Amino acid sequence: MFENQYSIMERLFARQDDWDLGTIFWYAVVVWFSSSLLSQAVYLAFYGVPYDAVDLLKQFGPVYYLVFAVELFIWIGIGSAVVFRVVKKLSNTPHQTVSHA
Repeated sequence: MFENQYSIMERLFARQDDWDLGTIFWYAVVVWFSSSLLSQAVYLAFYGVPYDAVDLLKQFGPVYYLVFAVELFIWIGIGSAVVFRVVKKLSNTPHQTVSHA
């Protein structure tokens, strides 16, 4: 009995060398979102009000546009990934035909 459990655990924690791009992308999204949430929580704990992201980004000066472009690219990537998954999910569902006999 324990040998079977060990092999299941071994397969769960086995090193995976061939991660697909989608998995890496979703890990990046989770890390990005979590870090944003954590930084907002820390700022709120220190100052009692949430920070205004636009004011903080404007302090970067001309680099602000680069940061804005990167964030826009990330949101477009998230949106397209979600749309792609929905379309893929809808195209894989079997269609039921109605016969009029």
